[in-house]
Amino acid sequence: MNKPAARAIAVAAILGTVAATAVAVPAAAADPATQTAAPFLAPFYAELDLTGDDQVTIADLDAAALSIGVTDTDPTWASIALIDLDGDGEITVADIASLSQRVLYDDGPFELLEASVIDMQAAMNAGVVTSVDITQEYIDRIAAYDRTKVDPSDTGRPLNSIITVSEQALAAAAAADAERSENGMTSMLLGVPIALKDNYDTADMVTTGGCGCWNINQTATDAFMVEGLRDAGAVILAKAALDEFAFGFVSEFSSFQAPGTSLLVASPYSTSRTAGGSSGGTGAAISANLAGIGFGTDTGGSIRVPSSYNQLVGIRPTVGLASRDGIIPLALSQDTGGPMARSVVDAAVALDAVVGVDPADPVTVRQADLVPESYTASLDANALQGARIGYVASMIGTNATTVRLWNETRATLESLGATVVEVSGSAAFTAVLNEGSGSNNEFKHDLNSYIATHLDPDVTARSLPGIVAEGNHVPSRLSTYVSRETVTEETYQAWAGPQGSHTKVLADGKVLVTGMLDSLDLDALVYPSGNPYGTQSTNLRLSPNTGMPSVTLPMGQATASEAIPGANVNLELLGRDFAEGTLLGLAYAFEQATHARTSPALYGPLQ
Repeated sequence: MNKPAARAIAVAAILGTVAATAVAVPAAAADPATQTAAPFLAPFYAELDLTGDDQVTIADLDAAALSIGVTDTDPTWASIALIDLDGDGEITVADIASLSQRVLYDDGPFELLEASVIDMQAAMNAGVVTSVDITQEYIDRIAAYDRTKVDPSDTGRPLNSIITVSEQALAAAAAADAERSENGMTSMLLGVPIALKDNYDTADMVTTGGCGCWNINQTATDAFMVEGLRDAGAVILAKAALDEFAFGFVSEFSSFQAPGTSLLVASPYSTSRTAGGSSGGTGAAISANLAGIGFGTDTGGSIRVPSSYNQLVGIRPTVGLASRDGIIPLALSQDTGGPMARSVVDAAVALDAVVGVDPADPVTVRQADLVPESYTASLDANALQGARIGYVASMIGTNATTVRLWNETRATLESLGATVVEVSGSAAFTAVLNEGSGSNNEFKHDLNSYIATHLDPDVTARSLPGIVAEGNHVPSRLSTYVSRETVTEETYQAWAGPQGSHTKVLADGKVLVTGMLDSLDLDALVYPSGNPYGTQSTNLRLSPNTGMPSVTLPMGQATASEAIPGANVNLELLGRDFAEGTLLGLAYAFEQATHARTSPALYGPLQ
């Protein structure tokens, strides 16, 4: 028997169905010259790539199989040494078996509930499911669960998390399946269904901002971040509910409701309670497994509040990392969009797709040369080893659940090799935390700019007075619209102009907090994002009042003996500008040690 045949038999014996189905891989996928370069999940699924396509595929296994028996004395050793995974100086069957674990391929049963992007890609690569299958199942879950009261308690409510389901989603999923068939997996988001907060412009769905006054706002273009998602092959599945025009934390909206009425978004863990806001619909939908990954926006806490209430990972990026163009603004001094996901991996993959310099949002020029090829390269279960983590004691608060979870979290961080350092507060630090949101003085100015550049010409409510006159908005917001209309251009400039008081506080806050990190050689500051179904003092203001990035993720839930049994509390990590990779690495290490997220029992698999 010749050597290639022997190698093939050996590989087939080890890889089983993986090798057996190698013939099903398109020729284009096996030819590195035809591959589309893209950031893939690194380093685990990318670092041992032999064929130059930034991922480990069956083509790599074929190439590796041809090297079985080669030793470190062979002249070709340098080109294959990276797959000597047991370090014995020879490429053996054991090395090929280990390499096979780096292939995103799983032909076992697929369960949509809590499925990550890795689970989806592995199942789609194996042909177990298609993007059309996954998209249809999410559509079915939305139909079954979103506007239906499934909570049997007297106080139970429907989720009300989705405003619009795309009529183009299944066609987009079919296109993703065709791309995979012809070129293999060209992106970690290829075919993954995404829910967007309904303040992101989409050329194939209306963008209401949560207001019935804009029910017909069909924009001509996608938001910049949405373009990135589509370019990555993601399926834009639905538009998620939000607090009308992103004002508050209760997620009350009037879109497609009778004038003078509104709906509230509910938490899937306790439907009598709010899902938080303003990105509450995204939070509830992703937590209840109505979509794969979600996107929200955050001005003063609108990604991080619903992430905490709904046991999700949320990223509030550095202001300037992701363009805000095509997103209905609240206050551009602090606005930023970011992912909300069930895992750190999913959040990192999603962030990869939406960053970039955009001339329509000049602040994004700050990111030049500061963005990695993929944030997933930072995901290391040992990232906390040797890290220095700071906290300010006053930010922990006194809530019994939060204090207990913080004490447990601190012990976990230290057990994983981190040094946890108490950082002294100061009057200047307190002033940063106490600076108000820009939404009062900036909303009218920034909304008028969006109206002038993006709003559908057929929409008649083209100003705050127009919204009031239309009469199709959340009733309790009337006084807010009236008061914000009185803000003059002079007031705006004195607040948010180049020499404005708010502008100065934000700039000084960035310098102050960066100095705190630098002086103690800290990798991050940590603090609770909130308390069970509530906020913790002004913690949420630290990131928006400095423009610095933060990542929030579950650290645990209240016990049966505590005030709100089962209620979640998130840990937030804040770091230097454009240090999202560092924060995601720390968050990933904590997540892998704790696995604190639970799936909401009311929204299990469809029967």
